[in-house]
Amino acid sequence: MTWLVFGLLLWMGGHLFKRMLPRQRAAMGKAGLGVVAVLVLGGIVLMGIGYGRADVVLLYALPTWAWHLNNLLMLAAVFLMDAGRAGGVVGATLRHPMLSGVVVWAVAHLLVNGDLASLVLFGGLGLWALAEMAVINRAEGPWSPPAKGPIVKDAKAAIVALVLYAAIVGVHYWLGYSVIAPLA
Repeated sequence: MTWLVFGLLLWMGGHLFKRMLPRQRAAMGKAGLGVVAVLVLGGIVLMGIGYGRADVVLLYALPTWAWHLNNLLMLAAVFLMDAGRAGGVVGATLRHPMLSGVVVWAVAHLLVNGDLASLVLFGGLGLWALAEMAVINRAEGPWSPPAKGPIVKDAKAAIVALVLYAAIVGVHYWLGYSVIAPLA
């Protein structure tokens, strides 16, 4: 669990560095990008190691319908991750579509993973995304939404999300994680 928590802290520190210490980050110039990359990648590696090695401490179990809701929320999360870049309606409606996608991703995973390590990992990343939104909002002030693009751009992003979601499901099966509710 220690590696998992340390990984989360590296991830958060790397992402919040620019907003929390803007002068120090600016003074580093382009080298700061490397520091951030090392922090974030190190965080990912340590989160993976920590999550894989954590003891299973079951906290809760949700009903079978939660698995179906998880799959629907995961598709929405994958879509939101790209909606801001797509230039359609959704990206112009939400201030933080990618970070919103992380929150949806975290909630979806908490619906089907009721152990302590999952609560730390997915709950921690969800809380980080909410904190990141608050820090950005504070630093940038009021938001002026961009002009809404054509809905067809959102439709294209939805098709990409479906393909990526299928790939994610495949990777989950390859790693030994089911995306279908276990039989009771």
